[in-house]
Amino acid sequence: MRVRVDSSLEGIDWVRAKVDLAADDFDNGRTAEALSRSFQQSQHVAFARDGDRVVGMARLLSDGVCNAYMVDVWTASAYRRRGIASAMIRHLLDEVPGQHVGLQTESAQDLYASLGFKPQPEFWSIVVGCWLDNAANRDAT
Repeated sequence: MRVRVDSSLEGIDWVRAKVDLAADDFDNGRTAEALSRSFQQSQHVAFARDGDRVVGMARLLSDGVCNAYMVDVWTASAYRRRGIASAMIRHLLDEVPGQHVGLQTESAQDLYASLGFKPQPEFWSIVVGCWLDNAANRDAT
């Protein structure tokens, strides 16, 4: 079956997505519900699907004017090196013409360089309080 890329949040099994992310050591601790909310509240999203199964995902946060930030770019291990991540990233970049797009990566420098990204001299960050300790990530029980 051919993998397709789209922006639809319909039909995603977020529990399975979380399990798949964890199997690839890409789970950052969000609950399945919080993972869903992260994508629902992002300005732009991309999903790679093999039939009904999500085999890749990425999202882009944007102010709609000049700056955007790409996060959560993942392709299932069995589907890597087929151009799926590149297709999802291009899909997202097409949504933000004229904007500066930043991202962080620990291990995909070659992928991003192949798409025209360039390293920046510094990146600073802070976690306010404890990582993921907020109402959006707590169980509703």
